[in-house]
Amino acid sequence: MATHTELLDRYAELVVKSGLNIRAGQQVLITAPLEAVDLVRRITFHAYKAGATLVTTLYSDEQTTLMRFEQGHGASFDAAPAWLFNGMAEAFKDGSTARLAIIGEDPALLANQNPDHVSRANRARSSAYKPVIEQITSFATNWCVISAATPAHAKNVFPNLAPEKALEALWAAIFKCTRADLPDPVGAWEAHTKALHARTAMLNAKRYAALKYKGPGTDLTIGLVDDHIWAGGASTARNGILCNPNIPSEEVFTMPHRERVEGTVRSTKPLSYQGSMIDGIRVRFEKGRIVEGTAEKGRDVFRKMIETDDGAARLGEVALVPHSSPISASGIVFNETLFDENAASHIAVGQAYGQNLTNSATLAPEQKLAAGMNTSIIHVDWMIGSAELDVDGVTRDGGSEPAHAQRRVG
Repeated sequence: MATHTELLDRYAELVVKSGLNIRAGQQVLITAPLEAVDLVRRITFHAYKAGATLVTTLYSDEQTTLMRFEQGHGASFDAAPAWLFNGMAEAFKDGSTARLAIIGEDPALLANQNPDHVSRANRARSSAYKPVIEQITSFATNWCVISAATPAHAKNVFPNLAPEKALEALWAAIFKCTRADLPDPVGAWEAHTKALHARTAMLNAKRYAALKYKGPGTDLTIGLVDDHIWAGGASTARNGILCNPNIPSEEVFTMPHRERVEGTVRSTKPLSYQGSMIDGIRVRFEKGRIVEGTAEKGRDVFRKMIETDDGAARLGEVALVPHSSPISASGIVFNETLFDENAASHIAVGQAYGQNLTNSATLAPEQKLAAGMNTSIIHVDWMIGSAELDVDGVTRDGGSEPAHAQRRVG
């Protein structure tokens, strides 16, 4: 049986070879919580081994984040390091620098803080971060998002376990869900990518006009852009490098038309958003826009989130996940979107991904808007899938049929 150190090294190698697929001569920019330093070091080792010229890591610290909300005042909540984000965007623009985000923060870090202060800080950061989001969503470079187990996150997921046991349990779940616990994780991901690509090929051949969702609290029709493309698994960035943007990933996703969403939908899992927990989301769409929205928990944060800008109340992504996915089968609610979105079908408000629109890179902004592509300074997924949700594809002639290998999706 592999030791934790051996599994951590396998995970790191998987991230470098399958997640980022680093090429000789590239630089790598990593962001990570302080508690992920052991993982960062193993990733850095494998990155240099793969030929990276420079690996730069920016660490975050939850305690100093809390200090801002406990001691800051006035303009503090409207500030963001635009200079830093502009530099990051410049690094990604020509594809010479790969992007790795390691997450693992306490999902409820800011639960007891002033919602207005949290909202203002999130808005300021999202606005300043827009140049980076534009490079990432247009796939200018190879990028990947992964998770690390941290004490605070482990306590949140496994509140009934002792701290050390909770951390062990979370690491074990991460290794299993990412396939890092297998003898050949890289090979396993190659096979998994082929399966995801087969699903996207089937859906792209269908050319559905819309998706119809029916389930408890949900009666929703999501119209798709006419020239939509389904994607899932490894994708090729504009710099020519094939990468897996999310590890783990069980979804296939495409672009909804920003003005063709009608009906009601409820969330089926909690959403961790910028240190705040949001649960029990219920919204109603008219002509693509959320016209009614509430949440049983974190209502004020949710409302302020969808008021960030015009695109924040419209959809930028729709994704299908089979209810039989390994993450769903684990029965664990991670309270972290990276994992929970791969346990359940989901939607995302905000910025759409250019890879989901045919010839997006050649289109002017007004042409993308005319095609139905949504734009925003945020991109936030929330889960709507369950064992009770059915998803049908609406054909061009108005008929309908199961939109997935399994009609019932998670």
